Parts: sequence; C-alpha cells; structure tokens
Amino acid sequence: MKGDQFMFANRLKELRKSQPGLTQESIAKQIGVAKTTYASYEQGKRQPDYEVLSKIAKRFDVTIDYLLGNNETPKWANEKDTNDLQKFLTENEGSMTYGGENLTKEEKEKLKIAMTQIFWSRHKHD
Repeated sequence: MKGDQFMFANRLKELRKSQPGLTQESIAKQIGVAKTTYASYEQGKRQPDYEVLSKIAKRFDVTIDYLLGNNETPKWANEKDTNDLQKFLTENEGSMTYGGENLTKEEKEKLKIAMTQIFWSRHKHD
C-alpha cells in the first residue's frame, strides 16, 4: 500500500471510529456505494473516485485534502487548536526512540502522522 493510500485508509477508519455506533454499512449507504466497496477503502485496497471522495469529505465534515493527507488540520480546528498540536508534537519529539535508539527520519515522520491523528481524534470539540 502506497503512503497516500495508507494515509487515506487510516483517516477514513479513524473518522468512522470517532463516531460511536457508526458502521461501514451505514456510511456506505450514505455515500452510495456497496459495503464491500467502502470496506476496501478502509483497507487501502481501493481508492474512491472524486465524486465519492467528495461525499465522504462532506459526510465527515473534513476537506478532501485532509482525507488525502495533504492537510493535517481538520476543518473545525481553530488557531488555538493548531498551536496546541504544535506544542504537543514539540513536547513529545525527544521521546521518539525505539529500544533506546533514535528513529530514522522516515520513522519519525510516520510517528508524527500517527501522533497528529491521535491528537485530532481526542481533541475534537463540539
């Protein structure tokens, strides 16, 4: 699975799981695709066309850029939220090791993406 595809699949799964009780089947119905098609999006086996991608973005109230990993910041985030994220990442940057060894640049980027996703999923406000 390519990086962009992995990013999209992870974001899609995270968004669905952030809404308790939301199933793959219910989202599939809402966006007009088969459940198996939607499941393949979350597994990174398929990519939706632009029309379906747009429906997914609207359904979760995020931008297409966010879904594709081109923009880390959700649509609902304000300036304080983005400053809080930067503080969170900076405070945790020094602890990016594995078994006492420093991570590679690529590993640090992957960890930063994961930490950003965790931050946004826990930080969302009503």
